[in-house]
Amino acid sequence: MAIATLKDVYIDQLQDLYSACSQSKSMTDKLAEAATNQELKDALKAGSSGIVSGMGVATDIARSHNAEPTDEFCKGMEGLVKEAKAHALDAEFTDDDARDAMIITQYQRMAHYAIAGWGCLVAFAGRLGLQDEAKRLQECLDETYGGDQRMTRIATGEVNKAAAA
Repeated sequence: MAIATLKDVYIDQLQDLYSACSQSKSMTDKLAEAATNQELKDALKAGSSGIVSGMGVATDIARSHNAEPTDEFCKGMEGLVKEAKAHALDAEFTDDDARDAMIITQYQRMAHYAIAGWGCLVAFAGRLGLQDEAKRLQECLDETYGGDQRMTRIATGEVNKAAAA
């Protein structure tokens, strides 16, 4: 697709974020399996559910503009997923708490990428006068922020303390 207008950018980035979500969903599920802290496992499962919800929003909006959400592949998230695999799943850990700290780190990197994506989409939708879409995208952004903040609470509340011991 040739990009000539802000609407073209908007559709392209909806598709890119859909791909990013799809990739991060798979990794989030694997991180949840590897986590040992129950609160962390629960947060990752909730994060995975939120990712699916966001993918639904991206799908609905893309299709309302006669575009398929799967027409783009996100290389940025591909790199973050590879990093998460290397650092949180494939690395050798002798301490479960240290692995849990690394899992939080890698999840938050993926979440921050999504936060940037959702934020841009909210701004684009607003500028394009697509207020209903902007509202739905803002809900996705808020949910992603909430998941990130939950991970920070888990890290600073128990996991990092246990990993430091």
